[in-house]
Amino acid sequence: MKQGIHPKYYPEARVMCSCGNSYTTGSTKQQLRVELCNVCHPFFTGEQRIVDTEGRVDRMKRKYKLQ
Repeated sequence: MKQGIHPKYYPEARVMCSCGNSYTTGSTKQQLRVELCNVCHPFFTGEQRIVDTEGRVDRMKRKYKLQ
């Protein structure tokens, strides 16, 4: 392997979620910011968010005047 071409590895990198949860892991960056984690992700919490797909399709049809 070539010397000096690999990024520095941080074994105690801090991961911070938008929900406020934080934990440590290994990474090539010292701090990582994420939007979802196992505390707030719907798969792990059992909470289901309703996505208004019908409203989105209707808006697109109106915008582009599709039948």
